Amino acid sequence: MNNKVRSLADSVFKCLFSFLDKQFPFFSPLNIPRQLFAFLFRLLPFKHFWRKKDMTVGAFEEDICTPIKVSPPPDVGGDSATDGEELFVPPLNFAMVDDGVFRSGFPDSANFSFLRSLGLRSIIYLCPEPYPETNNEFLKVNGIRLFQFNIERCKEPFVNIPEETIREALNVVLDVNNHPLLIHCRRGKHRTGCLVGCLRKMQRWYLSSIFDEYQRFAGAKARVSDQRFIERFDVSSSKR
Repeated sequence: MNNKVRSLADSVFKCLFSFLDKQFPFFSPLNIPRQLFAFLFRLLPFKHFWRKKDMTVGAFEEDICTPIKVSPPPDVGGDSATDGEELFVPPLNFAMVDDGVFRSGFPDSANFSFLRSLGLRSIIYLCPEPYPETNNEFLKVNGIRLFQFNIERCKEPFVNIPEETIREALNVVLDVNNHPLLIHCRRGKHRTGCLVGCLRKMQRWYLSSIFDEYQRFAGAKARVSDQRFIERFDVSSSKR
């Protein structure tokens, strides 16, 4: 504000001195300092006006600086969002294969609520290792039947996919009395992929589509031997 006043006073004084020089030449030698005019310019009415302005600005600044009382947010404890609710977490690589048929990796206790929501009647387990006690207890409580088919892990070039075991597992899958049904191995990639791939052949899928599905779940660890097994699998002798 003071800078604006001084600038305004300077402009007024320039005009005033110019006028006095022309109309009253004798006035110029007095050489009255501009600071004196600035002082006179801010006397009583102007001084009162600016003081009032300063008071207004001061009051405004005081309002700005007044702390605002903010009410604390409502208490939402970390566990309140899940109190009384179950979390539905699907197992690794979970997907729907067909109506009443699902696939996944090995489910653990975090997935039990999700599996319960599927209303499963059966689980096909494609690994030779014993089923964990916790999982067995879950099956018992929910009346789910376990079908275990011992297919060893096989890595190229030592391929050992038992065709007869795959056929037995397919018979379980094709029996609608076992639905809803979940197929799983360890990661839901190779053994599960082979069984689902053979099921697709029985459903008359094109090989390119079967391999696309297999590779989508196997990712970078897709095996040529698995795809070769699916391609050579004879569906004519399997039950429908």
